[in-house]
Amino acid sequence: MSQVEVFVEVCRADVRLPAYVHGWDAGMDVCAAEEVLIGPGDTLVIPTGLKFAIPEGYEIQVRPRSGITSRTPLRISNSPGTIDSGFRDELGIIVSNTSEICSYSYDDAITVDSHGNRKGNYLIRKGDRIAQLVLMEIPRMKLVLVQNVAEIGENRGGGFGSTGVGDSGT
Repeated sequence: MSQVEVFVEVCRADVRLPAYVHGWDAGMDVCAAEEVLIGPGDTLVIPTGLKFAIPEGYEIQVRPRSGITSRTPLRISNSPGTIDSGFRDELGIIVSNTSEICSYSYDDAITVDSHGNRKGNYLIRKGDRIAQLVLMEIPRMKLVLVQNVAEIGENRGGGFGSTGVGDSGT
């Protein structure tokens, strides 16, 4: 398996570097650098304590962790997020709590390792694995101006939802 060097700077104390959990994983888990409480309806940026120097021609995509998405109402808001090769500031993960408004207090906060997709305040603890990072090679587009794109290739037609839902045999 090929490897590409990506330089990383730790810019906060006691931060864990992203890591692959298994050798065949596509994404490295990235952790929160501080404790953050996300209330229902809130969208916050969770700091990671990391800065990257990504080689030109590549991006790092920020993607959700499926366990958090399936067990909680927390969502990575701009998934996949893109970290461009020219960005050198601290990486922050944009997280939204899609819970309805409720009256839970900080003491009743739910953590990301809870089960049951419970609604309410969510406490992201320092060191919680909150997202994954995937390195992607990015080819450059060369736009070619034409009079009519319908004359190029085949148009399958349709748009949003045009291929239906469910079993393709029905």
